[in-house]
Amino acid sequence: MQPVGNILIVEDDPDILVSLNLFLKNEFASVTTTNNPNEIPSILSSKDISVIILDMNFKPGARSGEEGIAWLKKILEIDADAVVIMLTAYGDINLAVNAIKLGATDFITKPWDNDKLIATLKTVIKLRFSRKELNYLKQKQKQILQDIDRDYDILWGRSLVMNELRIAVSKVAQTDTSVLIVGENGTGKDLVAREIHRLSHRSNEVFIKVDIGSLNENVFESEMFGHTKGAFTDAKDEKAGRFEIADKGTLFIDEIGNLSLYLQSKLLTAIQNREINRVGSNKTVHFDIRLISATNKDIQRLVKENLFRQDLLYRIETIRIVVPPLRDRGDDILQLSDYFLEKYGIKYNKPQLKLNGDAQNKLLSYNWPGNVRELQHAIEKSVIMTDQNILKPSDFNFLTQKESPVNSNITLNLSDLERQAIELALNKNRFNLSETAKELGISRPTLYKKMEKYKIKP
Repeated sequence: MQPVGNILIVEDDPDILVSLNLFLKNEFASVTTTNNPNEIPSILSSKDISVIILDMNFKPGARSGEEGIAWLKKILEIDADAVVIMLTAYGDINLAVNAIKLGATDFITKPWDNDKLIATLKTVIKLRFSRKELNYLKQKQKQILQDIDRDYDILWGRSLVMNELRIAVSKVAQTDTSVLIVGENGTGKDLVAREIHRLSHRSNEVFIKVDIGSLNENVFESEMFGHTKGAFTDAKDEKAGRFEIADKGTLFIDEIGNLSLYLQSKLLTAIQNREINRVGSNKTVHFDIRLISATNKDIQRLVKENLFRQDLLYRIETIRIVVPPLRDRGDDILQLSDYFLEKYGIKYNKPQLKLNGDAQNKLLSYNWPGNVRELQHAIEKSVIMTDQNILKPSDFNFLTQKESPVNSNITLNLSDLERQAIELALNKNRFNLSETAKELGISRPTLYKKMEKYKIKP
């Protein structure tokens, strides 16, 4: 087998340097020696050193070990994962303990036992390789997370409602508090959850999503809490649950309103105690997560109807964030449309696609019951089917406003409708108050009064 590991020996005694070099050079890939510790930084920058054997004293007659300790600290500043073995002629246990506390891997005395020295070096070389592999995996994970974040970017737009959402998200992200995200299907609740995680101090850890709607009730405990080998018929291997996997990161439970009362009690116990037991095991597993939940249901109504536990709601809803429907986002619809046109134009090799004015008006006037997801699918379908560079109203085949199904969430309160009309007009006219007042058919002073009444900031 080919020798592995590059050894650096830093020792003031030339006889010891020669002796160690002759002894170790046939056991390892390379051995570098120096009697001058000032050369350590340049050697580390030019060679991939696996282990450093560092003398504790360099000046004649020195016995304190202070020089070795000082260089140990400098080495670890250069490479926090460096493997350093301290070497001294004085077997002072206090020196050994102090050096190891400061980051040394081991401590040997002169004269050394050859077999023990070889065994120690081979063991710590494996440690060095393990540390490098761990760092590589961490960097790889970080890059993967960054790539995932790019795939899930939020298009905030310029609407007032999305600006308010952005502010709420940035505030909440700085805390570890539990968040409940509510909104209609297709509004992007999962994107908001990922954005909270991305902006949090846990952003370098994992983001684990659990879609309750896709979990069969019979496998809920196994998926969430994990199981031991043989815990049930199909448990052929040991498996960690989502709580364990999400440890130190964020756990996102989507469509939590679909959870049965029986499973709600199981979930509540885990969240309250911050610990779980794998199915088939009595061993307690502790976890540290940031919990984000989401639902498209009226959770308060479910509580009143005894379909959702009030105590669980308290645990998951320290902060509630509402994601607005697409119909309330005004000209954001056009910004989203342009984004999807570019995305699918590239995907289907149809670059430079544009919407004409009538197509834009059709998209703006549609109710979008399926929200952003419906808009995305409508744009993708039109890109696939068109043979032109300019998309017209006929390229979009969806329900007209009159045919749109009645949405029970739409308010019919006159004050609410007036506020929404003002906000839509402001967004459409990019907060030009004169144009907004003209579009609403009111005077500018009246617009000021109404903005003050509804606390709408220009």
